[in-house]
Amino acid sequence: MSPIRVLLVDDHPVVRSGLRGMVEKAVDIEMVGEASNGGEALQMVEETHPDVILLDMELPDIQGAQVARQVQQLYPKVKILALSAHDDSVYVRELLELGAAGYLMKEEAPEAIIDAIRGIAHGERGWVSRRIAAQMASWVEVGEQSKMKLTTREHEVLRLIVRGKTNQAIALDLSISEKTVEKYISAIFAKLNVASRVEAAVHAVQEGLI
Repeated sequence: MSPIRVLLVDDHPVVRSGLRGMVEKAVDIEMVGEASNGGEALQMVEETHPDVILLDMELPDIQGAQVARQVQQLYPKVKILALSAHDDSVYVRELLELGAAGYLMKEEAPEAIIDAIRGIAHGERGWVSRRIAAQMASWVEVGEQSKMKLTTREHEVLRLIVRGKTNQAIALDLSISEKTVEKYISAIFAKLNVASRVEAAVHAVQEGLI
């Protein structure tokens, strides 16, 4: 069986050296290249045809999420394993929504990273650090709590807000007055802890409320 081809993308030479040494100890994994920024990474994907990219999130030119987006568009068969020093939910959500197969913290034990590379190369998804898994569980919990808070009518109004409907259009669709629509929207904003229709729509989509 051919070795798993890995491209390492990280702007810190010391980090790259450590990861390279770790990966090279695995007889079934081959390091086919290293890149120190997003531009180099995209060029090397084309040149080396990796199976898996170990992708740092914070790069000096193009952010890791943008690199992931372009790779997924141009080379959909390439698997992405995000490696980061940050567990910020913005990074995590964006990468996983873009199709990354995993998101590990750089502090992970070498064995965990090697296992993730192997699993991802064979089509597995959902390789995340425990801290990330805990975050994801909290997102689901928040989403379920929000669903419980909203009434059936508030859900209907929120769904129409997401579709970009005006208050007048919502009133016509639901056969209620515009003043009643305004009351429902105020209640929705309060329950979701948002201050605008855009925030409400984004929150609804992210938390799966509609």
